[in-house]
Amino acid sequence: MNHPKPSDAVEAVALATVNDLRETIRRKSKLKGRQADDASIAEVRQLIGEAPHRRDLLIENLHKLNDAYRALHDRHLVALAKEMNLPMAEVYEVATFYHHFEVVRGDDPVADITVRVCDGLSCELAGAKTLLSRLPTILGNPKVKVIAAPCVGRCEQAPVAVVHQYPVLFATAETVAAAVANKQLSHPLASDSGNFEPADLAEKGVSPQGIDQAVSPDYVGYETYRAKGGYALAAELISGKRDGELIIKAMEDSGLRGLGGAGFPAGRKWRIVKDQPAPKLMAVNIDEGEPGTFKDRTYLERDPHRFLEGLLIAASVVGIDACYIYLRDEYHGCRELLEREIAKLQANPPFKLPLIELRRGAGAYICGEESAMIESIEGKRGEPRMRPPYIAQVGLFGRPTLEHNFETLYWVRDIVQRGPQWFSSYGRHDRKGLRSFSVSGRVKLPGVKLAPAGITIQELIDEYCGGMQDGHRFYGYLPGGASGGILPATMNTIPLDFDTLQPYGCFIGSAAVMVFSDKDKARDAALNVMHFFEHESCGQCTPCRVGTSKAAELMQAKSWDQVTLEDLATVMVDASICGLGQAAPNPIRCIAKYFPEEVA
Repeated sequence: MNHPKPSDAVEAVALATVNDLRETIRRKSKLKGRQADDASIAEVRQLIGEAPHRRDLLIENLHKLNDAYRALHDRHLVALAKEMNLPMAEVYEVATFYHHFEVVRGDDPVADITVRVCDGLSCELAGAKTLLSRLPTILGNPKVKVIAAPCVGRCEQAPVAVVHQYPVLFATAETVAAAVANKQLSHPLASDSGNFEPADLAEKGVSPQGIDQAVSPDYVGYETYRAKGGYALAAELISGKRDGELIIKAMEDSGLRGLGGAGFPAGRKWRIVKDQPAPKLMAVNIDEGEPGTFKDRTYLERDPHRFLEGLLIAASVVGIDACYIYLRDEYHGCRELLEREIAKLQANPPFKLPLIELRRGAGAYICGEESAMIESIEGKRGEPRMRPPYIAQVGLFGRPTLEHNFETLYWVRDIVQRGPQWFSSYGRHDRKGLRSFSVSGRVKLPGVKLAPAGITIQELIDEYCGGMQDGHRFYGYLPGGASGGILPATMNTIPLDFDTLQPYGCFIGSAAVMVFSDKDKARDAALNVMHFFEHESCGQCTPCRVGTSKAAELMQAKSWDQVTLEDLATVMVDASICGLGQAAPNPIRCIAKYFPEEVA
């Protein structure tokens, strides 16, 4: 191909003057969507400080705005996007993903107080629907907003209402109205003068009983914990007096498995992440959003440093550089307690500490799934990741990550100091270990029961829960929270443990046991949890997003369309990305199999 030769003389042609170009840039800048105003920028800076700002702190910054103004005003979101150098669309999509953020436009009114009434199954059994219907009339104040809320993690104190951040236990319309009138809006401070030794409670109940329970029970503070030998084990490990390999071996010999629901052997997980290249991170899951579960809160609000020592032991053995603790937003008292005690630990450390950061959830059950939690810690929408790669190889901020549930780390100190045989010596029906069962519903003595693994539901009710409530006969139970399926009372001899319930279409999960009676219907329990799944689906994949909604609609019919419901169940199980959509059909199938007379 022949190309023309370049000309020796090229005449310059002025396309625009410098002032013309400046004016063009000025005009275009004004066309890039809504601009942040000076007043809003100043208000945002007052809360989050001056730039630069870390991208992963977006949700933390949204919380600061939400706490200060009781909502997220759109003008503040625009200013926050500018301050954090993020697209407005990205800030908006994160803010609208989480249930505890309310985005308001312009001068739209914002309630002075929001009252959240838990509509989880245990609270529903205790009269939450009646409470929810009565409150608007009794409060009678347009500045007080009353809404239903998913499980708030206080099932043993049902029904529960939360006035702003103040939980009203065993709530009545009158006690909620009193809390509003007295402006009880904050979780009260707990005293650090408590005394708590969990090993002494083996094969006993952990939770207090009665309607006069403290909202903020006394807990073991930093000074008391150290005075009783706390952090000595971690110090021995970090100083080289203890062999990390022997600690991993103790974890393996104890049989301790992940107590968040998946049940992966803890010691094996440590080995996997230990062999990964540095830097390595840890993500601790205290989201505890499974309806019926409250064990982590029960231990955390009484004995936080036993958990923190377990975290530091794991970090040292595995070679962790930074630890991120993800705590559900409903646990306001636990958050303040942890902030205070971590600050004391860091101010007077017994040894060199890794970086420890506490992150606040924002009301999304899906963030209990490990990869969704990691997305949330990174300041994003809590949507599960595709696998592989697994987070042990590519996790938080792209680094190998050790992910653990709170309770798994809580038992590390006792297992190592008392010996693995201490933990594994407990058990019934050929099972080994201890399980913290969160028991709620129609029993006389609900609460956390530190019982042998493999105990049956009948043994748990009779020996630990004082039997059924007066006037109620045992009819059925959920052995593993909302997603663990539903079984009839006639199947009361199955050992409750990992791997024992799968043949019956159920699983133990985080050991959240909800008991219902002959005055209840199993189909109503199934519909309650399906509405929960519908509300909490992240929406990322169509089978879960559409399937849970369609299933909830079909389950309201007097007679179920079994063929269509089973088609939905099959598609959700086969095509959903994560465990929410895969487990959501469990209640449907259990009702059809074990309670067919209710939906025929």
